[in-house]
Amino acid sequence: MKQVIETEWAADLISSWEHWLDMPRKVGDRMGLIIGSRPGEVAVHDNTTLNIFQGVHMALGLCPDRKVVVVAADEFPTDRYVVEGIAHDLGLSVRALTPDTDLSDVAVVVRSVIDYRTAEVCDVAACTAHAREQGALVLWDLSHTAGAIEFDVHALGVELAVGCTYKFLNGGPGAPAWAFVAEHLQSQIQQPIKGWFAQKDQFAMEKPFAPHDDIRRVLLGTPNMLSLVAAEEGIALSGRAGMPAIAKKGQALTKFGLGVIDHFGLTTSTPREATRRGCHLAVHHHNAAQLVTDLASQFKVIADVRPPDIVRLGLSPLTTRYTDVWDGLEKLSRLINQ
Repeated sequence: MKQVIETEWAADLISSWEHWLDMPRKVGDRMGLIIGSRPGEVAVHDNTTLNIFQGVHMALGLCPDRKVVVVAADEFPTDRYVVEGIAHDLGLSVRALTPDTDLSDVAVVVRSVIDYRTAEVCDVAACTAHAREQGALVLWDLSHTAGAIEFDVHALGVELAVGCTYKFLNGGPGAPAWAFVAEHLQSQIQQPIKGWFAQKDQFAMEKPFAPHDDIRRVLLGTPNMLSLVAAEEGIALSGRAGMPAIAKKGQALTKFGLGVIDHFGLTTSTPREATRRGCHLAVHHHNAAQLVTDLASQFKVIADVRPPDIVRLGLSPLTTRYTDVWDGLEKLSRLINQ
């Protein structure tokens, strides 16, 4: 950040674009160590909501004869909102995802790998294969996945995915999101926002829009360079630590946390099986919202509330200590029992 701000930004000025122009793809290539993508399959740009919007439209364009989009009724809000908005604008139908949902006329299923409330991990390979058998695509949301658990897009059959860098990839608030498109689909996709960073001859200003045939096809306008550079180092940090080690630490932290929850007699819906949970814990209590407020004000323990009754505690494997898990849950128990 110091190099970019003081030298490239302040002194080199627009000449820095000689190496900045390809930063979304360059940073995206670092995601290979995180999600198993290949070089040229990920672009880091904009935010998760916008990337979901693009991803749904791309899937619809690949299945032009299908007019149904599927999303779970309890999916993360922005995923549902985007699906509902697109359906409204294009006159499509939205169908709720259940174990028995018919996908024979569905263009795309939008689904998170990890439940944002309970941390339950779904069976990505089975869900993707089931959709493909019925001619549907799946747009996977990896926002709670990338950097938390081991994940391999190609081994699992994933073709379209989005995610953020501000949770388990160390970017912090405002960090950019990313989009994954399997290489074999890249020249076929159409996305609804045509920006000059997707244009093959970017600086031939008078020419009609003719997008790249690779992952740059998803790009829009000028990226936020400072956030992008910060995201690059955040992703690289997890890459250097290695996802096997990070996942192992995450499973150990959450196992310890579940033991502490049991010790204090608290209630949780986070799965007990290590491979079926991500890196956060759900504690249920009818007064969850007040508990989260009191944890912060009285003990400086930062949790969040997920309605109607969940206190959610995020355990980032790179930064969370076992003593942090104990301290946070002990203070939560103290508030519940006071």
